[in-house]
This record gives sequence, C-alpha cells and structure tokens, in this order.
Amino acid sequence: MPLPPIDPSWVPALSAAIETAEFATLRAFLSAEEAAGKRIFPPAGDRFRALSLTPFDRVRVVILGQDPYHGAGQAHGLSFSVQPGVKPPPSLVNIFKELASDCGIPPASHGYLEHWAHQGVLLLNTVLTVEEARAASHRGHGWEAFTDAIIAAVAARPEPIVFLLWGSHAQQKAGMIRDVTRGGVHLVLTAPHPSPLSAYKGWFGSRPFSRTNAFLERHGRGRIDWALPAAA
Repeated sequence: MPLPPIDPSWVPALSAAIETAEFATLRAFLSAEEAAGKRIFPPAGDRFRALSLTPFDRVRVVILGQDPYHGAGQAHGLSFSVQPGVKPPPSLVNIFKELASDCGIPPASHGYLEHWAHQGVLLLNTVLTVEEARAASHRGHGWEAFTDAIIAAVAARPEPIVFLLWGSHAQQKAGMIRDVTRGGVHLVLTAPHPSPLSAYKGWFGSRPFSRTNAFLERHGRGRIDWALPAAA
C-alpha cells in the first residue's frame, strides 16, 4: 500500500515513525481490511490530507479530534471537515454555532475546511481511518503512535502554537505538549467534543476561536480567518 502524498517539510520529522514495525503492521491491517471488501474512510489518497495541505513549518494551530466521520462521502482527511456538497454533520454544525457565538461569524453554507488548513491550521485526528458505519473501529491498530509523532514534532517547534484538544481522546495528548503553564511557549485549550452528546458539557462557551487569535496576535503570529469562503 503506497503512502499518500504529504508536504516534503514533514518527511524529516516523521520518517522514523513511518519506518517502524508498528507502522508496517498498521499498513498491513488496512490492506487486509480493504482486501476483505470493507469500506474504509477516508479514501487512501486522502488519509494524509492534513499533512499535504499544512506544511510542518507553517503550523500555527492544531485542531485535534478523535477519528474520521464514518458515513459515506464525508471524511476527506481533515478533522471535522466534509467535502463540498456534503451536509455538515452535527459536530461541525456545533463548531459553527460556537464560532458564531464566539466571533460573530455566521454559519457557513458548507463544511469544507481547507481554508483553515491553508492558513496553518493542522486538522488532525488521533486515528486517521475508520470502517464505514463503525465509529472508533480503527483505534488501537497503530495510528495513535503515528499521530503522537506528529503532535510531538509540532510541540517541539520553537514558535508559539495553539493546540485545541476536543474530546477525551484528544485531551489525553495534553501531557505531550510543554505549554505556557509549564514553562513552554505553546497554548493548550481543552474542551469536550463538539458532538451533540457532549457539546452542552462545556464545548459551547469555550471560545476557542477568539482565544486562539488573541494568543497568536500577542505573539506576532497573525490571526486565523475563521470565516469560510461562500463557495467551496
């Protein structure tokens, strides 16, 4: 199974993780699942889409979720994003609601988040594939070690970066990041997952978008334009 394309800037940071026996086992697992006729999302060519659109040296924000959407036609390699023409899932609807409350940006007519990725927002999940209609089906098969390597590489950068950890699985990665509370340069903002099951337990009102921009501007790193273009 060939690796999907990634931006060359990631190669030095991730080459060791890609060459491990654990990653080889992961690739074998995915190949076997596909050979058995199971539908795996996102498609093979999109699984590293986040690493393709957001170069390693341009990351300003990491949005970390859990695993991809498991409905047909939804996942395309960016956490929480869906392809143009696909109805935004409930989690993304709640993200847009919080964005409107936090920054006054009306909900977009689509859920295609590449505009964020091109600005240095790494849209990552802790697990990068899923079987159709089986949420969390690929946890524990090796993705976690690989995405941990991504998080560790970004956390080692000297520039201030905001890590938005949404949901319990993402929050478990907080210990990997030396943030401003521990003498580091990064900002870690945790919140419940924006899914309907947990959004009212602290996601709404967490103000991640304005807090991110305030931190970035304070450290001379500009701001993210969270408003999506009208047409994707």
